Amino acid sequence: MTIVSQSNQRLISHARFAESLTAAWMVVELVVALWAGVVARSVALTTFGIDSALELFTALVVLRQLILHTQRATDEELDIRERQASRLVGFGLDGLIAYIVASSAWSLASGSRPQSSTAGVALALAALIIMRLLWRWRLALAGRLDSPALRADSACSLVCVYLSATLLAGLLLNALLGWWWADPLAALAMIFWIRGEAAEALEAAKTGRHGDDE
Repeated sequence: MTIVSQSNQRLISHARFAESLTAAWMVVELVVALWAGVVARSVALTTFGIDSALELFTALVVLRQLILHTQRATDEELDIRERQASRLVGFGLDGLIAYIVASSAWSLASGSRPQSSTAGVALALAALIIMRLLWRWRLALAGRLDSPALRADSACSLVCVYLSATLLAGLLLNALLGWWWADPLAALAMIFWIRGEAAEALEAAKTGRHGDDE
């Protein structure tokens, strides 16, 4: 069984708080990105919103595991749950890639011009700052707790930082220079980061180990 020592209780409490804040921010990203994406007809924004939904799921899974640790769940039970969650996330990310390719191809072929989105730009800027802070905080906690699940989820936050930067570039090029095609191209560029995240999730489902685990 997983026995939590008294010295780790405070760290686990901090980790649960960090995961709770991450989940709350993912809800904000999800709602704002999908709303702004639909209004502006932005493939990049809707992609960002769907990815936020998947990251919300992983954050909730890790938060649940941290709670179960305090209830002395067996290592086998935790491993099974983590593998199942990793498989679902991996399949979800592969589906997101298919959506990006189809939507971006349609947008480029039809010449659909997304509107500028002030809300989208503000969201991308906020995500760049907030997700970087959450990533560094949870990575430090994962190291002190020796938690592969928390370490893997913190890596998702780093991916979100890269996605935010890509989203911001696409939105600004469209708003400032009128380069409408920058929006679907920004969405396609996100595949580079999402593909790696999907591969790691599916590998974790098979082996129980994440790319960051040593």
